[in-house]
Amino acid sequence: MDISLASWLVVALALAAANLPFVTERVFGVVAMGKASGGEARVKRFPVRLLELIVLYFLVGLVARLLESRIGTAFAQGWEFYAVTGCLFLVLAFPGFVMRYLRKRRA
Repeated sequence: MDISLASWLVVALALAAANLPFVTERVFGVVAMGKASGGEARVKRFPVRLLELIVLYFLVGLVARLLESRIGTAFAQGWEFYAVTGCLFLVLAFPGFVMRYLRKRRA
């Protein structure tokens, strides 16, 4: 796989994964939260979305690491790398957060 293609694949995957917790009420887009006592579907709370975002960050990092090791030598990273990529992942999640919590709902 080409280095440029792998880089764009990781960026696209990170964009999709960062917004996934905010666009669906299912955990990781697959598992339903269950039913509330009244029979209606349970709403996913913000701490669950945040935990899901953290897990997806590490999954995207794992995919990126696997792609890097297939292309060549995987380089060791320090804490600075993870701090920057974590902040970048949060920035990529901003559109989903705005659509879920900040957008004005029409009646």
